Amino acid sequence: MILRKSLLATSILAATLGLTACGGSSSNDSTAPTTPTPTNSAPTAISITDAQVVTENLATAQVVGTLAATDSDAADTHTFTTDDARFVIEGTTLSVKEGVVLNFEAEPKIMVTVKVSDGTADFSQELEVAVTDEMDYDFVNKDTGESNVHYSGQIARQVLIKELSNYVKSTDFTTDLSNGADKINDYYKIGTYTDSVNSDVNFTEAKVSSETKAQYEEIWGTKALTISAFEGAVQTLLTDVSGSHKDLYGKIAGNDAKGQYRDWNAADSLAGWAGLAAEENTPRGFTAELFNVLRANAASVASGTLMTTHNVEIDKAYITAEGVDLQQLVEKFLFGAVAFSQGADDYLDNDTDGKGLLSGHTDTTVDDKGYTKLEHQWDEGFGYFGAARNYLSYNDAEIAGKVDSDESNGRATHNGKQDTNHDGKIDLQSEYNWGNSTNAAKRDLSPATTDLTKEAYTAFFNGRKLLNETAGTALTDAQLVELNGYATAARLAWEKAIVATVIHYINDVLDNSKGDIDDISSGTYTKEQFYAFAKHWAEMKGFAFNMQFNPVSPFVENKAVTADFVKLHELMGNAPVISDGVKTVEQYKADLETARNILRDTYQWTDKDGAVLTGEALESLMLAW
Repeated sequence: MILRKSLLATSILAATLGLTACGGSSSNDSTAPTTPTPTNSAPTAISITDAQVVTENLATAQVVGTLAATDSDAADTHTFTTDDARFVIEGTTLSVKEGVVLNFEAEPKIMVTVKVSDGTADFSQELEVAVTDEMDYDFVNKDTGESNVHYSGQIARQVLIKELSNYVKSTDFTTDLSNGADKINDYYKIGTYTDSVNSDVNFTEAKVSSETKAQYEEIWGTKALTISAFEGAVQTLLTDVSGSHKDLYGKIAGNDAKGQYRDWNAADSLAGWAGLAAEENTPRGFTAELFNVLRANAASVASGTLMTTHNVEIDKAYITAEGVDLQQLVEKFLFGAVAFSQGADDYLDNDTDGKGLLSGHTDTTVDDKGYTKLEHQWDEGFGYFGAARNYLSYNDAEIAGKVDSDESNGRATHNGKQDTNHDGKIDLQSEYNWGNSTNAAKRDLSPATTDLTKEAYTAFFNGRKLLNETAGTALTDAQLVELNGYATAARLAWEKAIVATVIHYINDVLDNSKGDIDDISSGTYTKEQFYAFAKHWAEMKGFAFNMQFNPVSPFVENKAVTADFVKLHELMGNAPVISDGVKTVEQYKADLETARNILRDTYQWTDKDGAVLTGEALESLMLAW
C-alpha cells in the first residue's frame, strides 16, 4: 500500500515522540532532534509516449498514446483526467472516444487539455494530437475554415436519373399512361425552355421561366423519393438536395451550350443510332424518340399483344419484342448525355474563357460560399462522377454495393454508402456513391486487375488540392498545365470505367447464366431469361454512346467521332440479332467480339500497379470483365 507523504510523516513523528516520552527519566536536558516534514512537489509536465496514428472520419475508438508525467517526486502515483468530451482516459491511455469523428480539414491538430494529479497537487497542460488526413474530397476556405465544396445540382440530377428509371419500371407509369398521360417530364423536362445555341455570343443556357420554377417546387417539394438511398437519408425530397430548378433536359448535351466542344443541336450531331431523321439525330432528339418508343411499347404490353420472335408474351412495359430494355437504355444514355457530357466537357475542359478550367480563381467569395469559380467548376465535374467524399476509404465491393451478407468481402456499414459523420443518416450529397463511380469499382472488383477507382479519384483529388492551395491567386502557366493534366487523367479514367462496363455487357450478351444470346436464339427460354438478356444488351448499347461526349476521348478527333466509333455502333446495331435473317446470330456474335476488340485496342489498359497490359494478360482481362 502506498501512503500519502503527509500521513507517513505524521506517523513517523508520533513514533518519535512516543519513544522520547518513554525515556523521560533521563537526566540529559538537551532537546531531541526533529525529523523535517517532507514537502510535495507538483508534477511539472505531461507528455504522450508511444503515440499512435489518429485518422479522421473514423467513429471507432482510437488510441492516441500513453500519458506520462514529469514529477520530481519519483515515488508519486498519478491520475490523468480531461474535460474534453472527445477523448477518454483509461489509466494512462489517452484515446479518441468511440463515436467521435475527427475532421482533418476543420482541425488538423487538436489541443486537448489533460490534468494530472499526484493526490495532493495538480498540473494541467495542453497536448497536441495530430490528425492524419484521409484522402477525402473535403476542402475548406482558408479565411473562414468552412467547407467550400458544393455540387448539389449535380447530385440532384444523379437522383433524377435514378428516379426516372424507377418510375418507368413502376406500375405508376402504366397507370398514368392508361389514364391518358405519363409523368416522364416530371423527371426529364419540367415546364418550358427558351433554346440557346453555340452561336449565342453570351453562351446563355436553355432558360426556364419563373412559372416553371414554381412548377418544379410544386412537383418535387412534396414528392417522396423512391431510390434506395432515400431510406435514412438527410434529404427526404429532391428540393432538399437542391432548392433551385433542376431537371435533365436543361443539361442534356446541346442545352447548356457554353463550353461544349461541338453543337449538339445540329443535325446528325449524335453518333450511334440508325434511322433517325437528321434533325432528330441529336441527344435530345434521340431521348424524345426513346420516350415515344417506350410509350408505344407500354401500350402494346397493356393490350397483351406484345410477343417475342419465339412467341413468349412480354409483361414488362419497358421490354421490347426485339430484346431491348428501354429503361436501361434511357438511363445509361443519360449517364452520358447529361452526367458525362457536363462533367467531361463543360466543367473539366479548357476551351472557353470563363468556363471550366479557364474560370476565375482570384475571388474566393463566389456565391457567398467561400469558393472561387474555378474551384466550384471542378467540384461540379466531381459531382457528376458521383463518388462519395471518402471514396478511397471504401473497398471495391463496398463502392459497388456488393457486400455479402456475412461481410466476408466488406462492411455492411459501407455498402454503397456510409454515415461518415455518424449522425445516423446518409447525406446524399457526400455519403453515397452514384452513377459511374460505382461502375469503376465493379470493374476493379472482378477480376481485381485494374484500379480505375483510384485513377479517377486521385486525379480529381489532386486537382482540387491544387486549387485549394492556390485559391485567391491566378494560376501560373505551369499550374494550368498541371491542372489540365489532372482533368485529362480524371476524364480518361472515368471513360475507361464506362468502356470496361460496355465490355462487361458484351460478355454478358454472349455468355450469361441468367440468359444469353444462345439461350434466346435457341427459341427455348423463359420470360426471365429474355428480360435478363434485354437488360444486358441495353446496358451495353446505352453506355456505348457515352464516349462521344468527352472531348479528350480517343474516339474523338477534330471535334468529331472517329470511324472506329461509328463502326462500333454499326456492329452493335439498334437491337440484338436473336434469330437468323439479314444477319445470322453467329455473324452478330462475331460482330460483338469485333466490337470488344475495338474497345480493347483504343485504350491503354494498365493493372493496379500501373503496368501496361498486353498480349494474354490483356485478353484475359477483356474476357474476365
